[in-house]
Amino acid sequence: MSEKKYRWHKIADHINEINFGSNNITETEAGGKAMCIAQHNEQVFAFARKCPHAGGWMSDGFIDASGNVVCPLHRYKFDLKNGRNVTGEGYYLKNWPVEIRADGVYVGIEESKLFGLF
Repeated sequence: MSEKKYRWHKIADHINEINFGSNNITETEAGGKAMCIAQHNEQVFAFARKCPHAGGWMSDGFIDASGNVVCPLHRYKFDLKNGRNVTGEGYYLKNWPVEIRADGVYVGIEESKLFGLF
């Protein structure tokens, strides 16, 4: 299996420029994709704006003490590190890698492959 290749998109010049709000979640755009950015325990995470269950806006949710983002509609919980549903419903929240570099904050979007062949 080949390693994923990412195209990195700068979303801020510095982590302090991102207004995470009172729930430590905000929305942004990287590589033409709308997404949420969250901060928990000095780490930054990027994940889908909408819950895969019923389309709740994840930016209206919250982060629990275990590091899960919680959907505001039905309280489904997703691990910030990998997007896995931790409350047993079997859903997966799309997520992207985040890197904090000397010149800014970047989100990695997987490079698309032509029909998955290359």
